[in-house]
Amino acid sequence: MIKPELKQGVMAVSATEKPKKLNLKTVASYLGVSVATVSNAYNRPDQLSPELRQRILLQCAELGYDGPNAAARSLRTGRSGIVAVLLSDTLEYSVSDPVANQFIKGVAEVLQEHGMDMLLLSGRHNTSSSSAEAVPDAFILYGAPSNPEQLQRIIKSGKPLITVDCNLDTVMSVNVDNYAAAQRIAEHAFKKMPGKVAVLGLRLIESDRVCRIQPHELYSTEQAISRRRLDGYLAAAQEQGRELPANAVWHIPLNTHHFALVAAREALTQYPRPSVLLCMSDRIALAAMAVARELGINIPDDLVVVGFDGIEEAERFYPSLTTIAQHSDEKGRTAARILLSGDLGTDLVMPSELIIRQSC
Repeated sequence: MIKPELKQGVMAVSATEKPKKLNLKTVASYLGVSVATVSNAYNRPDQLSPELRQRILLQCAELGYDGPNAAARSLRTGRSGIVAVLLSDTLEYSVSDPVANQFIKGVAEVLQEHGMDMLLLSGRHNTSSSSAEAVPDAFILYGAPSNPEQLQRIIKSGKPLITVDCNLDTVMSVNVDNYAAAQRIAEHAFKKMPGKVAVLGLRLIESDRVCRIQPHELYSTEQAISRRRLDGYLAAAQEQGRELPANAVWHIPLNTHHFALVAAREALTQYPRPSVLLCMSDRIALAAMAVARELGINIPDDLVVVGFDGIEEAERFYPSLTTIAQHSDEKGRTAARILLSGDLGTDLVMPSELIIRQSC
């Protein structure tokens, strides 16, 4: 039998018998490298040159060795190589939401680079405990926590934790400045069009139906990033001398096309009709523009519409949507890199971008 060896990144050969039992130790001995080198090829690819890693993986595949046993490694090291993303919504909703989808994609890219896996957990489970929570080495909390008991269990575990799009005491967060971004896009819309203003808001109160808000029902700024966006709109309205009363603000319970259509029809069939529509997500804004088209309302001559998020569809739609791009994929990459680095320090505020298109 010809044995391949790895010396200074160059294949060499010597005669030896193929190991009868394939494990980390016997495979490393057969390849003529350390156990750590083979382990790193599977679990920590950043520790090896791409060429060396590829050669090791190729030889392992020829041997029929699929890599270190995950269960045994977990028992030996106390680590699973898994990071959990704890979603504030159901899994079904989260994977269909374009913003959450971008975020998850960004996290996945970084984990893949580090040879790690991702576990998606829903904060909507009402169970008192979940065995899945014990598996990950670390957690990314995406969105305001919807299950306080679950959150407390995770915090008590002592495992690394970072939050995104929400804030918790003593836990590092990654956010954009929702207040400043909303204020900026509202100011832009007010300068473009005079007249009545309406807001199609997202998750502003505790309600599962589309409705207009009462100020005393609003979530706090710590509970919801949507409240921060509303405060930004209100600040811009005050500065520009525009009225924005509570009865001109709609609450939409979920970022879905269906709920957005309901709210948009209510808002655009009022008399007098709004001429400025501030939408707290691009998906809501796109639904509102579809309703405007049905009603024969011209955008941007009769109505200006702005969104928030920067999803791909906003650029493809006609008219294309003016929005705030918060670059959710980069937010996911950033949160994952910080978590893996272990440098969980001061809260990070990432930049957002006003993208001006045809709708305003």
